[in-house]
Amino acid sequence: MIPRTKQPEGTGIPRATGRIIGDMGGGQSGPTLVCFGGIHGNEPAGVAALESVFAQLATEANPLEAGRFIGVRGNLAALEQGRRFLVHDLNRLWTLPRMAVIREKEPSLRSPEEAGLLEIFKCLHRILKESGPPFYFVDLHTTSSPTLPFMTINDAVINRKFAGLFPVPVILGIEEYLDGPLLSYINELGYVSLGFESGRHEDPAAVRAAEDFLWLALEFAGLMGKSPGPQAAERLARLREAARGDRNFYEVFYRHALHGAENFRMVGGFRSFQALPRGTLLAHDHSEPVYMKKKGLLFMPLYQDQGDEGFFLIRRIPSRALRLSAWLRRFRFQDVLPVLPGIRWAAPGSQHLLVNLRVARFFSKKLFHLLGFRSKQKDRTHLLLSNRERTARNEDYAETFWFRRKFVRK
Repeated sequence: MIPRTKQPEGTGIPRATGRIIGDMGGGQSGPTLVCFGGIHGNEPAGVAALESVFAQLATEANPLEAGRFIGVRGNLAALEQGRRFLVHDLNRLWTLPRMAVIREKEPSLRSPEEAGLLEIFKCLHRILKESGPPFYFVDLHTTSSPTLPFMTINDAVINRKFAGLFPVPVILGIEEYLDGPLLSYINELGYVSLGFESGRHEDPAAVRAAEDFLWLALEFAGLMGKSPGPQAAERLARLREAARGDRNFYEVFYRHALHGAENFRMVGGFRSFQALPRGTLLAHDHSEPVYMKKKGLLFMPLYQDQGDEGFFLIRRIPSRALRLSAWLRRFRFQDVLPVLPGIRWAAPGSQHLLVNLRVARFFSKKLFHLLGFRSKQKDRTHLLLSNRERTARNEDYAETFWFRRKFVRK
């Protein structure tokens, strides 16, 4: 059973060890904010930030005005050893087929990550059953290379609008290149879910950035009352300075996949958001040189011995494209796609579209992205498209201040 502070007392005790870092309730019913730290065991900054925020909240009288705030540790075994994972990457297991296989396994045959997934799954769904909407989910991470703090989101308008409140860059489209992240699973349930990467693993500033982000998330989600706290402006200013004023939206357009990180060596000195010309030597993969095939911005270059991605490339999304896509989705242009040639529902009642590339080859990825679709290559001739707008629980957030306002990103 998840420890739960009964309302309206609004008291809570941070936990030094175990799955639950802290669980606090405000004096009134309200939104629920759930934050994960340490899904990767070599990224303890998120856990440290959550422990600090809960400790500070516990020293104040009636710290939360409304709702419920929960902190969850991720990969407990890997956190103890300071490794990304021990057997499986816990942030690549959250697909329905993979989860079904894990459930069918004998408990003694499950890896630490598989056992942890089932614990977190039960924890997550118990929270959804016990608590009230609107729900907000945050997954805290750090990277192996120097970076600005940034956010990753699945491309639904509710995610864009909430992410737009924070003064850091926002990355769209990474779900096209990753299988089984925790946040993609949560997003399929229709809730606001954000990934926040606060800095480099070893940098103490990463803990401070994660703390600032958490306090602001508590404010923006409505757990701290209607008026911003006196330190909100300072926290916004610190994040803005750490991000060097970059509040752009970007999209991923290339992923360098790895078949064993032990055979990959990134050239030293690179950082995320670094603009590089075509032909730049980036890395050696199985002793073969890897060059920039086209100019772009380098994103999350790998400087650790575990991981499935050597690096990504990203590009800025023009503001006009963001506005156009929001307008198209508002009037549900995405619902027209199945009547076009070569596009059909993957199965009766499915939330996924199947695109026959031999018939619909004249459609571009840019069109699909405008309408909120992200694609996976099903086979040589078909794409499988998913759309977060179809499952987004917009009605849960309709009365929030950030949902009602027009989307603006400067």
